[in-house]
Amino acid sequence: MITDNIYIKPIFPEFVGEDISFDFPVTALIGPNGSGKSAILGSAACAYKLTKPGTFFPKSAVGDESMAGWRVDYEIIDKKLNARQVVKRSANFRQAKWVRGDVAERNVLFFGIERTVPAGEKTVFKALARSSYTHKSPISTLSPDIAGQVEHILGKPVSEYKTTAYGQSGTFLIGKSGANSYSEFHFGAGESSIIRMVSIIEQAPINSLILIEEIENGLHPIATQRMVEYLIEVAERKSIQAIFTTHSDYATAPLPNEAIWACIDGKLRQGKLSVEALRAVSGRVDKKVAIFVEDEFARAWVEAILREKIGNNFDQIEVHAVHGDGNAVKTHLAHQANPSIKTKSICVIDGDSTQADNKTKGIIRLPGTVPELSVFDEVRANLDENIAVLTVSCQRAPEAQETVRKAIAEVASTNRDPHLIFNQVGIKIGFVPEAIVRGAFLALWIRANNAFCEEFKEIILKNLP
Repeated sequence: MITDNIYIKPIFPEFVGEDISFDFPVTALIGPNGSGKSAILGSAACAYKLTKPGTFFPKSAVGDESMAGWRVDYEIIDKKLNARQVVKRSANFRQAKWVRGDVAERNVLFFGIERTVPAGEKTVFKALARSSYTHKSPISTLSPDIAGQVEHILGKPVSEYKTTAYGQSGTFLIGKSGANSYSEFHFGAGESSIIRMVSIIEQAPINSLILIEEIENGLHPIATQRMVEYLIEVAERKSIQAIFTTHSDYATAPLPNEAIWACIDGKLRQGKLSVEALRAVSGRVDKKVAIFVEDEFARAWVEAILREKIGNNFDQIEVHAVHGDGNAVKTHLAHQANPSIKTKSICVIDGDSTQADNKTKGIIRLPGTVPELSVFDEVRANLDENIAVLTVSCQRAPEAQETVRKAIAEVASTNRDPHLIFNQVGIKIGFVPEAIVRGAFLALWIRANNAFCEEFKEIILKNLP
């Protein structure tokens, strides 16, 4: 568990009076370009003494006509300062400079965008390219611990890579492929940045704060996801806290809902939003209607209804899972309240949602209670009528009807988690993919619930130009 955490209330152009709390050791900040992700990252850094606010919020003689009134309030968990209560601190810009009082102590490491600039483009390394250069510092192999972590992230062996001190406090890397060695001038930008970040993080004291700008920069999507998994592991191992900005869904995939904050039109919203959903919320899509739902099953359900009922108009619609009924409603209402967005929006909540449905406001409730179980039970209740079509739709031969019937009965009596119900049926009938089984059940449900589907279709069509 981390012993330090921060709660921030920033007041500057991007966010006025917004609150953000860091409830998980690793936090992702997502949002469109210019939405204020870096401002939140900088605010977190400025809570601590070693960080100078001017590093993140400098005042230019040109353009920055006024920064007066900028302020950030903090509530910091620091057991060394106060074992029982949060410690309140603030930073504000007045009389042309930043003022902070009694700033808390903590090691802060910041990895900016410049980390991915190729070595050949960095002036600091130009001397190494001269034929007259003589290198005097010893060259050593990467430590096994660092090499192991890097290999897991990059998916390639680096145990024979080497490093050497260069300049006042820098390093230069040497790679190896087979029998051939090569300098950092020939590294990929993401490769060298990962080696350096891991090296620094592994040597950082416990309870450090790690800040990373655009974590996916220079990385393959899978490497991006593995880097976040590394941060989660090192948070547990070294009690560090990490905050990063990103435009990648791969970076948010390993994180729980509470670990993701979206910066949208001057508001901060907690919970998972895909990059596509962010584009829809900001009106940066060519579609005519955006539909916000709670989860991936609700997304599949809504898309199945729309494909069946609105035909060619389906390509004018995007359905986004925003992970949680509260998120779905808040995102939809914020979308509607933004006068600059021309794209219409609808919110669809599950039958067991605690949120209030309101068709006038475009908030529609799906039938039943638990979504997966509602669809499963209704199709199962009419299994004698449905079994032939269901079997073929699940890509099984007609003579496998009894196998499918038996599997459905077994899953109905043993399932404890409705979210897994279609996956369990698929396994029992011959390892049929969950998506195929789910689609088969949804198609039959749509046929049996024509009245709801027609009403839903009319609501959608009214929102299409």
